[in-house]
Amino acid sequence: MNIKPHYIASPDRYSRADILYRRCGKSGVMLPAVSLGFWHNFGDVDPYQRSRDITHYAFDHGITHFDLANNYGPPYGTAEETMGRLMREDFAPYRDELFISSKAGYDMWEGPYGNWGSRKYLFASLHQSLKRMNLDYVDLFYSHRYDPETPLEETLQALVDIVKQGKALYVGISRWPLEALKTADTYLRERDVPLLIFQDRLNLLDKSPQEKGIVDYCQEHGIGFISFSPLAQGLLTNRYLDGIPNDSRMAREGSLTSDQLTPELLDHLRALNRQAEERGETLAEMALAWILAQQGVTSVLVGASSTQQLANNLRCIDAKPF
Repeated sequence: MNIKPHYIASPDRYSRADILYRRCGKSGVMLPAVSLGFWHNFGDVDPYQRSRDITHYAFDHGITHFDLANNYGPPYGTAEETMGRLMREDFAPYRDELFISSKAGYDMWEGPYGNWGSRKYLFASLHQSLKRMNLDYVDLFYSHRYDPETPLEETLQALVDIVKQGKALYVGISRWPLEALKTADTYLRERDVPLLIFQDRLNLLDKSPQEKGIVDYCQEHGIGFISFSPLAQGLLTNRYLDGIPNDSRMAREGSLTSDQLTPELLDHLRALNRQAEERGETLAEMALAWILAQQGVTSVLVGASSTQQLANNLRCIDAKPF
């Protein structure tokens, strides 16, 4: 019988704590500069053992923050189910060393209560997420997107009550406009549930959170900022410098489509790659290092389809200054 070996975390996992961890805004939370996102590569369509190897490698190298959402997979919910299996089989002894987040806001189930920002949806979704992940609470729960129809007070009071009921320790918001962020910051602070962190896309091809003043606001008001899609779904790697590989995400025409790779963008990517080579880095390393060099940024969320890819991405914490 093939018996799976019991996971024992590396005793050296915090050996680089002096450079790996960053304070999240003006809170007591320290997050790793590089966090592991479960958006892709952790669903039912992916080999479980590979997901297991990646998370082991991450934790063994000091990555304590695992970022999920209710609809990560595919199919929806299965990334959280993978996390639940990992908790049962490997990470239960290390639960208090982990910082696990989840979110609700995008479509999750049929009908009027499985989407957006109502109190009904946020509570129901979080209850499902906790069951899937085999957890009593999440460390961080996000409103995954701004809802222009539901009153902000309803969404924000649900976040307050989720913390007060012990279902989450902290709350965050993702991809809200600046004025709504200001409202959320004030509302939550007045109710003793300060906004821990704001999540948005920030990378060398999309600097909109900086241009809109969101990163500056977060920094000035003690709110952390975490960047998702830091490599622009693979565009900021060497993957597409010579065209579209047959086995790439772009070739599958999913969340990244071939019409996005215009001649102008390709020229820009090649210029960035030359700059990275001059620094002695890969394009991906430079792209991640650039984000971490921005004032107000706490962490970058990286995906990984292999332990080697994750190892390569982690090199960004040793990158040259800009």
